[in-house]
Amino acid sequence: MRIMVIGASTNPDKYGSRAVRAYAAQGHDVFPVHPTAPTIRGIPAYPTVRDVPGPIDRVTIYVPADIGLTLVDDLAERGDVGEVWLNPGAESDELITRFRDAGLPPIQACSIIDIGERP
Repeated sequence: MRIMVIGASTNPDKYGSRAVRAYAAQGHDVFPVHPTAPTIRGIPAYPTVRDVPGPIDRVTIYVPADIGLTLVDDLAERGDVGEVWLNPGAESDELITRFRDAGLPPIQACSIIDIGERP
């Protein structure tokens, strides 16, 4: 799968960094999104969701809901996103509604556990 990790972190203890590690360990193509870091765990990072080459099978989100709200339109406008995962702590009722209204109904669960890894 081609995975976009929003909220990828340079701190290896943060879940956004752990997600990059877990997906890469399973051989997925990982596209970390970080506004300033050139790489996350040795993988090239992209400053915005618009910069990530598509198509994307899964977007997994590790940022607070208020930041997530600023990304809904950009993700929907791409037209090449298969699914959106809101990991624990990233969700809010408003964000869920916005994604649904944009045609991207989110999955609310830990995407790392979904692929059989431990965070």
